[in-house]
Amino acid sequence: MTVTIGVHNSNPTLYYLSRLDLAAEELAAVGETPVFHVYTDGVRTGALLTEGVIDFGGTGSTPPITAQAAGHDIVYTAVSAPRPDHGALLVTEDGRVREVTDLKGGTVHLAIGSWQTHLIAKALDDAGLSYADDITAVRAGEDSEALLRSGEITAWVAQGPQLAAALRTGGVRVLVPTADVITDRSVFFTRRELAEKRPEVVEALNRALRRADEWAAAHPREAAEIAAGHQGGTVDDWETALRALPWKTEEVGEAFLAEQQEAADIFARIGFVERPVTVAHAVAGRD
Repeated sequence: MTVTIGVHNSNPTLYYLSRLDLAAEELAAVGETPVFHVYTDGVRTGALLTEGVIDFGGTGSTPPITAQAAGHDIVYTAVSAPRPDHGALLVTEDGRVREVTDLKGGTVHLAIGSWQTHLIAKALDDAGLSYADDITAVRAGEDSEALLRSGEITAWVAQGPQLAAALRTGGVRVLVPTADVITDRSVFFTRRELAEKRPEVVEALNRALRRADEWAAAHPREAAEIAAGHQGGTVDDWETALRALPWKTEEVGEAFLAEQQEAADIFARIGFVERPVTVAHAVAGRD
């Protein structure tokens, strides 16, 4: 039997796992072989699990919530440590926006459906504003930084090497540091059937994740060269971004589930998901 692991550029641990032999080594111990399925949109991870295209995937905090809301029976398997410097909401240094309430009526570019939606929805909610009613959320693109700098949009959520490059260039500032609002963890999940019938496979995958983290933490320059060569950007900006990540995979804990539930409740209230979600149901052994 093979285990198909979903890989996309936005999940760094899986990105490097797919370029190492660690998954093969760990899965061999339980009689399995890995296959990596590359796709571009992490938001589709829940659907790909349900459709059987992949058996295991990883995203930021939002996609598993929207997956549950869409009826996908997922189970969390592991999370990363908090990533306080992974991303941030940027505004122009000399612009009118000085605090979150100044975003009202503005246009914010972000990766809609990713962890960035969690960040913005929670930041607005904390400030008494609504993601649905008080801003115009637009999917970010290659021109988002230029549009911000020209004043055509109000704010932009940047992450990884794009954040490092924007801050290095200057002229922008961080309005909302991610750590002030959410923990911004990588989240790993699978189908309930695999989690509950083959827990040894899940544990082998978790071991492989931890080893991939250890490799990336020990080889930041090499990891940066791989990413820059494949995804673009400079090696230096990638190294800055990769060094900012914790490179530590942890068990799914109650604090994480509580944060996810808070996000799910906000999403239901603003209509980002069609129905309320009980996050705790996405834990092995719970219905």
